[in-house]
Amino acid sequence: MAKKSAKQNSEVLCDAIVEGMQENKAQDIVVLDLREIGSAVADFFVICSGESSTQVDGISSAVTRFTRKELSEKPWNIEGKSNREWILLDYVSVVAHVFYKDTRAFFDLEDLWADAKRTNIPNLN
Repeated sequence: MAKKSAKQNSEVLCDAIVEGMQENKAQDIVVLDLREIGSAVADFFVICSGESSTQVDGISSAVTRFTRKELSEKPWNIEGKSNREWILLDYVSVVAHVFYKDTRAFFDLEDLWADAKRTNIPNLN
């Protein structure tokens, strides 16, 4: 039973991260479900793009604020805040990747984790 609860919690956290990204107009949000991949480091990756380093920083702040407010969750670790080209928010079971558009294309995480179940989230305009 506890395993199911943890599974549900990662799904709820994933949904909250997507909402936090949308709150700051993140583009091209993709959710990669890694739960069926044995070597995966998390249950989900949530990836999005920003149009500028300022927006990348704003998206990461919006996600952190939203997950804290809605779920009382904070990232276990944050990487990349200083360069604002790729900010990683590690919530352990869910990892959010907030990319500057060109940096995202270079690293192409979606291709690296091509075995994952992929869900594209429509852009809000």
